[in-house]
Amino acid sequence: MKIACAVLVVLTVAVHFAFIAYMVTGGFLALKWPKTIWMHIPAVIWGIAIELIDFVCPLTALERRARPRAGMGPMPADGFIDHYLTGVVYPASWANLVLVLALLTVVTSWVLFARSRRRQTISAGRARS
Repeated sequence: MKIACAVLVVLTVAVHFAFIAYMVTGGFLALKWPKTIWMHIPAVIWGIAIELIDFVCPLTALERRARPRAGMGPMPADGFIDHYLTGVVYPASWANLVLVLALLTVVTSWVLFARSRRRQTISAGRARS
């Protein structure tokens, strides 16, 4: 049981990191695969809601339940980002800056996406004329 819970913790952490990476950079993937923008929009809304409303992400809740069963120490109350990123990847004093940069990255990707779609629409219109 301990090993299964430890694997669950590792998988949960991996999925969490993948989700955060997708949330920040998924708009750039949509430049190559436009239909993925419809997955990216709710991911960004979810990320913004987590920050603004401050509720517990289901992945964090799952990890919190699995860690003690895996023989690991509990996750701090602050949550996933504060445990794995803030103070580890970047200084805690940069937390708001990192959030702003992540949001700017998303906005930039969406602006580029909108421009590329507009260019495609204009090109398609000219081809039909």
